[in-house]
Amino acid sequence: MTSAPPAFSVCVYCGSRSGVAEPFVAAARDVGRWIGAHGGQLVYGGGNSGLMGVVADATLAAGGRVVGVIPHALVEKEWAKRDCTELHIVDSMHERKAMMALRADAFLSLPGGIGTFEELFEVWTWRQLGYHDKPLGLLDVDGYYQPLLQFLGSSVAHGFMSDWQMDLVQVDHDVARLLPALVQAAGLSAPIDLSQI
Repeated sequence: MTSAPPAFSVCVYCGSRSGVAEPFVAAARDVGRWIGAHGGQLVYGGGNSGLMGVVADATLAAGGRVVGVIPHALVEKEWAKRDCTELHIVDSMHERKAMMALRADAFLSLPGGIGTFEELFEVWTWRQLGYHDKPLGLLDVDGYYQPLLQFLGSSVAHGFMSDWQMDLVQVDHDVARLLPALVQAAGLSAPIDLSQI
């Protein structure tokens, strides 16, 4: 007997470290619990450390599916999470990110480092270029992303970005408000076309 498909699939980008503040861990746990409790599926980078491990554990514990995608080179470094519902070990970071994007209905960035920033900016760039129309969210835990948002505002003020590009990302500090908004917006999304990227 096969299980029912997930109601939605959220790709979560977040740190392979936990950060120094408890709110970061709590937020990752809340995201995973929300996804699992609402019949959803987590798509993420397949690691078992830091916020990545927290969000995956919380999703599984709440009854959700977890799809991990990790390159061979990072299996040991990030301690690949072997109890994912699906664990895909791929050849490159490009293949990892492409598979994660294809399996997602929406994207959510939690606190993290340069890898998280790079993943967020990549799918944001793809959206503003029209390669997909999947919603993007930024969970601003404990004001973590405020300096980045201020810098991006400066980019708009200096004419290198436009307000409509900023509006492509929903920013909130409240998991219970942001995740439902992303899932609702995902109902209008078009499939991502990676062949054009």
